[in-house]
Amino acid sequence: MRSASTEHPSSERPQRPDAPTQVARNTPLTALDRVPWGDIQDSTGSAAAIPVLLKGIAGGDADTARCALEDLRKRICQFGFVVEQATAATVPFLWELAKLPQVTCRAQIIRLLKSIADARQWESTAAVYPKLLNHRENPVVWERAARQAVRARRGELGRLMVDEDREIARATNELARSLGA
Repeated sequence: MRSASTEHPSSERPQRPDAPTQVARNTPLTALDRVPWGDIQDSTGSAAAIPVLLKGIAGGDADTARCALEDLRKRICQFGFVVEQATAATVPFLWELAKLPQVTCRAQIIRLLKSIADARQWESTAAVYPKLLNHRENPVVWERAARQAVRARRGELGRLMVDEDREIARATNELARSLGA
């Protein structure tokens, strides 16, 4: 029979590292592990690196965040207009980061959301080359899902449009015009 641990005297309550705290609830990107990143594709292949990039944007210094966002942009909205399978899954996290005052590249995130909302590369290609729609992995569906993911959170534009940072407000206004909001 095992005896009770004497590490914590009975008058003290042990701290449980897995106990929920207010800090944990306010931590950004908590839903990252709900997305099967390894099973979906970005422009480089597996999208497994996307959570690392999003965390770099969320918690990095300005240079780290900027580099992570640039890498992420190349993976989910290459050339500013070619979306990938992983783009729609990434959009809610971009919206989350755009709202966090501690994120240093919020205006660039909003511009990326605008690029995704404006993306029509695959649809334009399919209009000329309809066989594209017969492929097992249909990029037109990815593009539409990505645009819909941006539109689904357009209710969050109001707060960003009046942000004290003029660059963020300007980028948000451009996104709002693009979304017809």
